[in-house]
Amino acid sequence: MAEKIRIKDIAERAGVSVGTVDRVLHKRPNVSEVALKKVEKVLKEMNYQPNVYASALAYNKSYKFYCLIPKHSSEAYWEEIEVGAMKAVEARRDFYVDLEIMYYSRLDSHSFVETYQKCLRKNPDGVILVPTTLELTRQFTEELHDRNIPFILLDSFMPSLQPLSFYGQDSIQSGHFAAKMLMLIAQREESIMLMKQTKDGKMASRQQANREVGFRNYMQENYPDIKILEVNLPLDEERKRYDHILEKFFSEHPEVHHCITFNSKAHIVGKFLLKTRRKNVQIMGYDVVHKNADCLRDGSISFLIAQHAYQQGYFSVDSLFRALVLKKKVEPVNYMPIDLLTRENIDFYHREWG
Repeated sequence: MAEKIRIKDIAERAGVSVGTVDRVLHKRPNVSEVALKKVEKVLKEMNYQPNVYASALAYNKSYKFYCLIPKHSSEAYWEEIEVGAMKAVEARRDFYVDLEIMYYSRLDSHSFVETYQKCLRKNPDGVILVPTTLELTRQFTEELHDRNIPFILLDSFMPSLQPLSFYGQDSIQSGHFAAKMLMLIAQREESIMLMKQTKDGKMASRQQANREVGFRNYMQENYPDIKILEVNLPLDEERKRYDHILEKFFSEHPEVHHCITFNSKAHIVGKFLLKTRRKNVQIMGYDVVHKNADCLRDGSISFLIAQHAYQQGYFSVDSLFRALVLKKKVEPVNYMPIDLLTRENIDFYHREWG
């Protein structure tokens, strides 16, 4: 183990006081140019590496982060992000880091504006943001830039907004991957079902829309003759209506044996299949939320693509911590792995890393 370098040792070698060394290390004023050069020369000669954790603790400053995410039901993808973010805060409690979750309606522009304005009034030290439209999100992020407040983007990457960092999947590539995996078992089919959820014709997520773009591009290039039949389960519709919509679809299209959806609600179709005892339909969906995992184990969902929501939440807080508290550089783009889960490997999938 390398010998610990004490401030006293640096001071003696530089011929200055301990107080002078302390001021240099913590970049405080009232140090002469001559003393500064002496101390910096010794630090270089001794290869001094500051203990950034100890320095941050000694500074005794508190930090308040805010996370703006869509309103959601329990056991949703967003809940996993919340759990991961709060776990990261818990791990940094000694550094006086705190986090407040703020919710907005993703399909209501007024809700987003009201939420981000409320956030700005609280003078955040850092922000974690699931963006809405590029135009609306830019209004918020420009204000953050003006105030020198760093922010992390989750879910949808919008590089023109210049975030401190991004965590999420490469959505286009994810759609390509989903199509390629599905076609390993569905290449002889005449048609497949695409389950979507929209409100007023709008997708709830840019990420989901990009996945569909990647999926359709792959299908057009490789399987142009396979029909993609859309089924919409409207976001503002009562759940009991979904069974009626699905029953009508499968009755009219008995030839369909494969279904894909790009949101975390594959379990809606999975539970319908279990209830109606249809065993000849295979579903591919996204996200390891509990309801999806249960359907995967029961066999009504065949494949899930994991996007590591828990890690996205955890690492977003950790990136703000490292940038603001430890003054470290963070990676600007962090694409999450694209994992394919089945009934055989779901129990070996762990949401926590390390």
